[in-house]
Amino acid sequence: MPPFSFKFFLSVFGQVLPYLPVTLLIIILSIIFSSLLGVIIARGQLGSSKVWRTVSQGYVFVLRSTPPIVLLFLVFYGLPKLLLLSLNININDWQKSIFVIIALSLLFASNLAEVFKSAYLSVNTGQREAALMVGLSEWQAFYRITLPQAIVVALPNFANTVAALIKDAALAYVIGLLDMMGAGDNLISRNFGHHSLETYLALAIIYWILFVIIEQSAKYLEKYLGKGHTIASKSAEVVA
Repeated sequence: MPPFSFKFFLSVFGQVLPYLPVTLLIIILSIIFSSLLGVIIARGQLGSSKVWRTVSQGYVFVLRSTPPIVLLFLVFYGLPKLLLLSLNININDWQKSIFVIIALSLLFASNLAEVFKSAYLSVNTGQREAALMVGLSEWQAFYRITLPQAIVVALPNFANTVAALIKDAALAYVIGLLDMMGAGDNLISRNFGHHSLETYLALAIIYWILFVIIEQSAKYLEKYLGKGHTIASKSAEVVA
């Protein structure tokens, strides 16, 4: 194994950073879709329908019990066959990034559903009831009283879930997607396995920076929205 090359280490950044937009696109779209699906699943768990509760709880159990890499392979290899056999739809020409986004969205929707459910249940139901008594509609009570407080409660766990999503998104290279990890893997292959340490260290630093940005953004939002939480709580007390 050749000695550590600081020059090669610096060159890695220039070779993998052009693929950062691909990684960020996958992360952002996965966060959006998993959040939307997570809200639906959380709503199902909290709803009055026993069927939807059972389905939602089953979804959370199954997906949270599935390793990310296994789910990624199931979606990448299984979804095209399923759609072809059941609906005669051929999606084999889809971009690999789409399969990664689908897999991550399905996986992290189960985690976010639990985050959203816990945050909603943490808000005192008496505040909602008091808001309804003074004439607010269900939507107004939710939007003005419940939602601001639930967001503040959910934010730390939401940030942790996003951090986990970023780490699991790095697995996308195993199906041949050329993101940052894929570019790094190709770089190692072109050097016949040499300079692996320099390559992975450079990738680790980039991911560390992403994590710092997520962490600091979450802290800022928590502090900023905490003011709204205080206002919402005072409003609810006045209403009560």
